[in-house]
Amino acid sequence: MKAFTIFDISSRAMSAQQVRLNAVASNLANAQTLTSSADKAYKAMRPVFETEFPIHQARTGVATVAAVEIQQSQVQPEKRYAPGHPLADQDGYIYASNVDVNEELVEMMEASRQYQNNIEVLATAKSLILKTLSVGK
Repeated sequence: MKAFTIFDISSRAMSAQQVRLNAVASNLANAQTLTSSADKAYKAMRPVFETEFPIHQARTGVATVAAVEIQQSQVQPEKRYAPGHPLADQDGYIYASNVDVNEELVEMMEASRQYQNNIEVLATAKSLILKTLSVGK
């Protein structure tokens, strides 16, 4: 494995946050979906992040992150009694997704902020490199 540069680290972090934002978008898009069974109900998704270290991490202190999998929430879907609904099961129940819209909005703001932080890291690194290059002029 090659040593990571600051640009590699930040771009990988932004990619991980992109996965997170995609999950949030999917969750929000399906927040109001209904179905006739608990098994078919949409379940909120969350990415699982894992730290990645290059070979010389102990010496350099460099690490980055990757989204290694997407897990579905284990929270049970909301069961509603609605006997007249076209999707109602034989007992008159419909099932709503387990997406908590408020939780998703917080997740979205957090992912957005992390993405912005990494953009700031890249901008700072670029600025420092340009200043270093101008020293010799």
